[in-house]
Amino acid sequence: MARRCLLCNKGPKAGKNVAHSKKTTPRRFLPNVQKRVFKFEGKVYKGYICTRCMRTYKSEIVYL
Repeated sequence: MARRCLLCNKGPKAGKNVAHSKKTTPRRFLPNVQKRVFKFEGKVYKGYICTRCMRTYKSEIVYL
């Protein structure tokens, strides 16, 4: 799944899990993206949008 927001281009970030013994293992921080069909600035988009953009552009986005 493409975990990237169509509006802000937010995507996965890399990091590490740190155990109590200070041993580290790689991990990914995934953005909270939802699959939607919506109209934004007169154009229709079909794809993933992050929840931050849903709140920020609440009055401008029309969900179809």
